[in-house]
Order: sequence, then structure tokens, then C-alpha cells
Amino acid sequence: MKKGSTIFLQAVIAALGIGTFALLLWEPHIEGVNAHAHATFFEVYLDPFIALVYIGSIAFFVALYQAFKLLRYAGENKIFSQPAVKALRTIKQCALAIVAFVATEEFVILLNHGSDDPAGGVFVGILITFGSIVIATAAAVFERILQNSVDISPRTT
Repeated sequence: MKKGSTIFLQAVIAALGIGTFALLLWEPHIEGVNAHAHATFFEVYLDPFIALVYIGSIAFFVALYQAFKLLRYAGENKIFSQPAVKALRTIKQCALAIVAFVATEEFVILLNHGSDDPAGGVFVGILITFGSIVIATAAAVFERILQNSVDISPRTT
């Protein structure tokens, strides 16, 4: 893979990570309950739903880091290596962890919707779950392909 392409994709991953981090810090302050209750800075983050989102986002950032590493391996022509397979396996596991966290968060939304309409939050959760399942499936397929090629390739020491 060309060096310029990998650098560009790594920059996109970094921008995605920075944008997501900024959204995680900004969104709780404008979210339904906190937007009208004039909650203090610390009261905003005591919400159990926000805590679940933050804990679940760890898997997202780990997957971004592994994708960044995978692109580095591609730039160094080491994509058919055991570390690349391990990075794909970690991305798959992170995507499945995101599915589990989003399912838990959807359960919390449906239990605690009160007078709010949960449809918007549930729809966003379904979109995130669908995207995570697609990523987990793609990572599993690529992991199997890379593992087979690593197993077949002759060992050079």
C-alpha cells in the first residue's frame, strides 16, 4: 500500500477519534434532561446512562487504535503477519463489546423513558449496533483470510 494512502487513512482515523471524543464531552450538556435542568458540570456525569456510554466508548477507541496499527502494518508491507491478525481479532472483539454495551444502554432507555419518547434513542442504538455487527463480520472475515495466508506463507528467519 502506498505510504500516502496509509497516512491519509491514519489521519482520518485520528480525526474520527478526536471528533468522537469531543462529542462525548459536549453532548451530555445538551442532552434532554441536562439541557433544561441547568445541571452542574459534575451532575451531568453522574447519570448511569452517560457512565455506560463512556465505558462502552473505551472499546471504540481501542478499535480505532488497532485500525491505526493495522494501517501501519500495511504501510510497512507487514499486513500478512501475526500482529495484523491479532489487530483484526481485537477490532472484532471491540465491535462485539460495543454491541453488548449498546444493547445494555437500549435496555436502560426502555426501562427509564418516563414521559420521554424513547424512539430516537432506540433508533440510534440500532444504527450503532448494525454498524458494529458489520465491522465485526468484516474483521472476522479479514482475520480468517490473513490467518490462512500467514499459516501458508513460508517462515523466513
